[in-house]
Parts: sequence; C-alpha cells; structure tokens
Amino acid sequence: MPAQVISLSTARVLHLAAQGLKNPPTRKATPADLLDVIRTMGLLQIDTISVVARSPYLVLFTRLGDYPAEWLENALAAKQLFEYWAHEACFIPIEDFALLRHRMLYPEHLGWKYSPEWREKHHQDIEDLLGHIAQNGPVRSADFSRENKNSTGWWDWKPEKRHLETLFTAGELMVSERKNFHRVYDLTSRILPDWNDDRDTLSAAEAQYEMLRRSSQYLGIFKAEWLADYYRLKRIPLRGVINRLEEDEEIAQVSVEGFSEPFYVHHTLFPLLAQSASQSITSTVTSLLSPFDPIVWDRKRALALFNFDYRIECYTPQAKRQYGYFVLPILHRGELIGRTDAKIHRREQVFEVKALYLEPGTKVGSRRINDLTKAISQCARWHGATRVVIGAVPEALRASWQGGWEIV
Repeated sequence: MPAQVISLSTARVLHLAAQGLKNPPTRKATPADLLDVIRTMGLLQIDTISVVARSPYLVLFTRLGDYPAEWLENALAAKQLFEYWAHEACFIPIEDFALLRHRMLYPEHLGWKYSPEWREKHHQDIEDLLGHIAQNGPVRSADFSRENKNSTGWWDWKPEKRHLETLFTAGELMVSERKNFHRVYDLTSRILPDWNDDRDTLSAAEAQYEMLRRSSQYLGIFKAEWLADYYRLKRIPLRGVINRLEEDEEIAQVSVEGFSEPFYVHHTLFPLLAQSASQSITSTVTSLLSPFDPIVWDRKRALALFNFDYRIECYTPQAKRQYGYFVLPILHRGELIGRTDAKIHRREQVFEVKALYLEPGTKVGSRRINDLTKAISQCARWHGATRVVIGAVPEALRASWQGGWEIV
C-alpha cells in the first residue's frame, strides 16, 4: 500500500501537535498540567540565562499560558521530576529514571561531563564529601567558599563544585531541589530509597531502544536521521529500530511533498493524519519560543521542517552575532516567521523588544499583527511587565506598534 502523501504544512502541524503546540490552552493551568506538558515533550532542557525567563520556564509558558514559575521547583522537590543529562541537562519525569540510569552507572561514556582522572585524583576528598552529605544532609556548591570568585567556566570551578558535578553525573547524588535556581544535592539513595540497580536498571540496549521509541512520539513526525538527537544518542543503527517500530504499528510511513526520503508518523497522531486527508489541519498558536525549545533545538530539523535557519548566538562573540544575544524564534500558526531579541527589565517592569526580524517573504497583515501583539503582551505580562517597549522592527509593524504599549 503506497504511503500517504501529505503537505509540508500538514507535517508541521503534526509535529507541533506532538509537542503540545497545536492550539493554545483553553483553561487556567494546574500543577498537574505542568507535569503533563513535560511528559508530552519527554524532556525539558535546562539553561540558566535569564535575559528573559530562564528557558525551562519559558518552554512551559509557551504550552501552559500564565502559570506560577515556582510550580517547576515544587515538582522537583516533590520528586515528580529529576535532573540528568538527556538531550543536554534536562528536567525529566521521575518515572523515566530507569531510562537514564545506565548512563549514570557508566559515566565515562559521557565525555567532558565526567572525568575518571578527576575522580581518581580527588578520591579521598570526594569520599569525604559523600560522608558529609550522608551525615549533615543536602548541600549546594555555594556552601563551599572560593578564594578566586572570578570563575570563567567549568575548568575553573572550585574543587567542591566539580566534586558535586562528578557525583551527580555518576548518579551517586541527585538534585533534591533548587533554591534561586541553584542546585541542592542529596544522596540518590536518600531521594530514591526503593531503587535497586540490579532489579530496576535497563540495559544500555533496552534503554536506547526505549529512548528512540519515545522520541518517535515526542517528534510526532520525523525522518529517521532525526530520531537519535532527542536523547543525544550516537552511532545507533536506526534501520532495525524503524523496522521494529513499523512492525509493532507504533509508526507508519508517509511521504511529505518536496522530500524524496520517507517520513514516519507516530500512531498517536493517526487520527489527525486521517483528518488531514479530507481537510486541512492547522495550528493556531502564536508564541515566542525559547532557543532551547525542542521545536528548534535540532538546527537541521528546524531548517528542513520549517525552513528556519536558527543558531543560538549567546555563545557567539558579540561582534559576530547576526541577530542578538538571546533571540527567541517566533511561532505563528504553524510557521516560524521570525525571531526577536527581547529582554525583561524586571525592576522597571518593562518587556523590551530590542529588535524583531521577519523571515524573507513573510507578509504582515492585520491578523498577523494582532496575533503578534497579543503573544508579546501575554509573554510580557507573565514576566511581570506593565509595558512593552519596541526597538528596531520592520516598518509594517512599526506603523502599528510605534514605540510600544501599556499592558492592560
């Protein structure tokens, strides 16, 4: 039976639906909704940059609407989430601990994140630190003094911080909570007292297959080459995985107009896929995305699926930046139509759109202007702003926005 042929716009909507971005929320969020959103994505990437709300909070806002940011810390402290290396450092549903445990038990495979040489060199100090935590309770890196406070990176961390990160990567410590977004570390055996490695840990092969299977759901629609990046898997023979998923009717092959290679759709989207055969399906979400949102964290995927060439420039020297330090992609009704360099001035309660860039060929009509105005206002209000200030924007937007507006 030939594969169903779908348009690129349909493929985009299927992906957004899988990621919880097909339609805006229709009711006020609850703490349970926050957990549901994270389970829908599988992973919530962590980043500490705070020019606007830190990335994990912003990713949640995009899907939940207005919600109290402390819900995320509450879920972590309640052991509903845990932190570990997945795509990168991520918040992960606690029920997925078994999925990552094999990485903890063999941390030498994680590259720069773990140094056996450091562990060996500082063996006694690390054992003493474990003993201190066992006797005195959880600790933060800030609990240990540092003579030189001008750290320039992980290679310049004070020894205790590296010890804590070493034990975290090896799974001997977990993050029990965050205080002002700083990690608090406790013994894994104290956080998960019922866990048994011999009984509960998946083998590397079992865990890798399960990660790929789940990635097919989180992506919703994908090319085979996109699958491994979600959990940062390397050198995975994907053909066998795809065949198994097809045999188990987890996925089905489709053809996307404009692409020669096959795509695959996860079975949870089969009803929406069937609907697309007789009528067009759409996304009605307009939102500012975090640079670390799963929609854009794979640059090649964002380019192929949305024709959106995106690079995170906060790690690029200022003179070489094209758009700005922490630029937010703009999602509008199934398309990535531009990006904005934004900043929240918390004390002044001002949300500044320093610059906004539309993609080539993007038309600006009244509905698009209204959608963008509403999305920026909602984001600014959630940040605690009472006014939006507009900087360098296209003339078509300048005519409507002038220098900004009050949030009512």
